[in-house]
Amino acid sequence: MPDFLASQTHLHITTWVVAIILFLVAAGMSKTSKGRKITHMILRLFYILIIVSGGALFITAMDYGQGMMYGFKLLAGLGVVAFMEMTLVRGAKGKSTGAMWIGFIVCLLIVLGLGFHLPMGMKFF
Repeated sequence: MPDFLASQTHLHITTWVVAIILFLVAAGMSKTSKGRKITHMILRLFYILIIVSGGALFITAMDYGQGMMYGFKLLAGLGVVAFMEMTLVRGAKGKSTGAMWIGFIVCLLIVLGLGFHLPMGMKFF
């Protein structure tokens, strides 16, 4: 793997790991706390970083073939970001978040499964 691709991949992985941690922290906070609002705003910055670095990886992935599978991974990744945001917003409004949590987990499992299976990923299975 070229150095550029490795650094791009590490940036993307770092951003989504930090985003998931921030998401879980924000989801665990009181719905009316100022800390939750601040954490949510920082998380939104990480959404942008995830989408930009993921888009760059998607463009790079077209050289590896299997473009349609990387397209599915991109859509599932956008689903993860969307479900994270909807979970926090619905929770802040006092609405039910059960379906959002299920969507988040399903999309996250799809993204991780494709990420480990496709040629640019690590080979665990």
